[in-house]
Amino acid sequence: MAARAYWQGQIRLALVSIPVEVYSATKTGAKISFNQIHEPSGKRISYEKVVPGIGPIDRDEIVKGFEISKGNYVILEEDEIEAVKIESKRTLELVQFVDACEIDPLYFEKPYYVAPADDLAEEAFIVLRDALRQAGKVGLGQLSVRGQEKLVALKPCGKGLLLETLRYADEVRKGQAFFTDIGADKPDKELLDLATSLIEKKTAPFDASEFENRYVDALRKLIDKKAKAKGGAKILEDADEPAETGGSNVIDLMAALKKSVDAEKPAGKASGKTPAKRKTAGAKSAGAKKKSA
Repeated sequence: MAARAYWQGQIRLALVSIPVEVYSATKTGAKISFNQIHEPSGKRISYEKVVPGIGPIDRDEIVKGFEISKGNYVILEEDEIEAVKIESKRTLELVQFVDACEIDPLYFEKPYYVAPADDLAEEAFIVLRDALRQAGKVGLGQLSVRGQEKLVALKPCGKGLLLETLRYADEVRKGQAFFTDIGADKPDKELLDLATSLIEKKTAPFDASEFENRYVDALRKLIDKKAKAKGGAKILEDADEPAETGGSNVIDLMAALKKSVDAEKPAGKASGKTPAKRKTAGAKSAGAKKKSA
């Protein structure tokens, strides 16, 4: 089944308009959802809309309200809300260009692929893509879609373009408020060099396919076991025990870093192992340490 376009319209750069189609670059991954069950009967629990002191009410009696003070609401009708929605214009105008490094990753929300709508749009599309790449810039604009206006960034992506929706300034918390209690002392140089060496040894090209959701995999195995077991008996999975600390919570950071650097093989060299393989090897070595302890 062909992917459905999230948005269709045109990108405008001054007097140049380029018809494009925008597609979601992400999809829902593996996920396990639970329902709430009434244990004595084994039946699923349903939910009713209730009002304190009144009880269950009909859905057609429900309206939308915004709380302006405790227990006081401004009631809004559906047609009033609809009247405020932004008209879904079919034009994304690029109004500013910035260096990619200027946009803090905190602002990035969701990625979309952008492709030319037809053969006639391809030439102008390629010119825009390569001009952005040559200039090393990202285009900014606002996209009206589904009644809302989204701030977006546009940049080259292979043979196409990548559009990323951005959070507005009032949607992002500033991190400095959480870092005020962290001291300003410089780390010991030898400790810093050891940590840097460990980072370099564990450095390899990023490949998202090398990482799996171990929680979902373990949960699915548990569900399979429960489905096959009789009587609904509890099945508790083995949990990793915390490492022995010899009765002390003090960790010798220098010794730990030196041991880590000596044990770590350079990533992607000689052995030809991928990051996933290294994870497995790491798990085995951890198990070996537990046995020797």
